[in-house]
Amino acid sequence: MMDIIKMLLKEMDQEAVTTRKMLAVVPNEKYDWQPHPKSMTVSRLAAHVAELPGWVKMVLETSELDFASGKYQPVEITNTTDLLAYFEKNLAEGRAALEAATEAELEKLWTLRNGDQVYSVDTKAEVIRMSFCQIVHHRAQLGVFLRLLNVPIPGSYGPSADENVFETAAAVA
Repeated sequence: MMDIIKMLLKEMDQEAVTTRKMLAVVPNEKYDWQPHPKSMTVSRLAAHVAELPGWVKMVLETSELDFASGKYQPVEITNTTDLLAYFEKNLAEGRAALEAATEAELEKLWTLRNGDQVYSVDTKAEVIRMSFCQIVHHRAQLGVFLRLLNVPIPGSYGPSADENVFETAAAVA
């Protein structure tokens, strides 16, 4: 049986491929666009997707994230070159931290809070998995934003409606 660190690294690597493809198609001229006043801008959403692999390192090096402390500051990104560089930096740092981690560290508790309001207390392994789920969730949101902007969407777990299914199948064969 594969140990949990190897399983997490495998998942991280697999999701990075899809995330990289999605971030690469964000058009520079649409970073300020948002589909609704309550929605994030493309810039904020894409930057959040790009930062999430770095949460692995943060989780492994801390015992909590308290939004009320003001230590969490989203990065502002205005172009796809910087977005991809930010993603690769966070991916490398998160992956390195996970490679260096021990199973015992993954069992320690980690808290997500906003001052006195506690959102969750879970093991670090569970929080890392939640971070991966957040990548998938927000990447899908970004796909909807891009679809509304008529940007062709890359496939995630198979071809997208924008990719020729028959060409993709022939390339695999």
